[in-house]
Amino acid sequence: VQSFNDAHLKALGRVHDRAQALAAVEEAALAFDTFNLDLMYALPGQALADLETDVRTALAFSPPHLSVYHLTLEPNTYFAKFPPALPPEDEAWAMLDRITELTGESGLHRYEVSAYAREGHRCAHNLNYWQFGDYLGIGAGAHSKLSFAHRVARPVRVREPRLYMERALAGDAVVSADEVKRAELPFEFMLNALRLREGFELQRFMERTGLPLSSIEPALRQALEKGLIERDAARVWPTERGFDFLSDLQALFLP
Repeated sequence: VQSFNDAHLKALGRVHDRAQALAAVEEAALAFDTFNLDLMYALPGQALADLETDVRTALAFSPPHLSVYHLTLEPNTYFAKFPPALPPEDEAWAMLDRITELTGESGLHRYEVSAYAREGHRCAHNLNYWQFGDYLGIGAGAHSKLSFAHRVARPVRVREPRLYMERALAGDAVVSADEVKRAELPFEFMLNALRLREGFELQRFMERTGLPLSSIEPALRQALEKGLIERDAARVWPTERGFDFLSDLQALFLP
């Protein structure tokens, strides 16, 4: 959906309009027991009142799951080449605070940095990513993450569909299978696991990376001193400050 505001949808280059978005959400709400809506905030020309209208419109459909993303200007995109005027940073923070307030009032819990869900409706697919689980990608251009004893590989399959079919039939569809360097595994793990409000179990870190806890203890101490995490004997989780400054927290685990 991204927005229910025609001007903002046009600014984003979306091909749908408000009426189409409303019709699609209404149909999904009637047809499925669970569904997700995607919204974006800090859009070109967006004010706090506009954002609140978008969120209230979405919540009127009682979605079991809501994903809300801050607009970022990625390299090699149209917006990177022609940057639009975006809301000031302090207003973007105010938007995020309002999103969290409104979703909380509607019974949606912020269980991940950009995801809000009712009880029993967390995204199982994404939880596997965030918990650094394995996944098998099948099809043209598919990516996988596969764990073996003492190594983690990321196979990538042929991207062009016709060539993929030919090579798959010959049993040779994988074009690369880079291994994550052991020194990079802590950051790779934290890039995902610290997105979760509940954080991660220390045992899971060892199981999913094959590394001892000593490999992350210095960074954990730093994060604790900065007030970015809390921990007990079994688990580590981000504080409110850690959630707000997630990139800074994750960067502590860079090799």
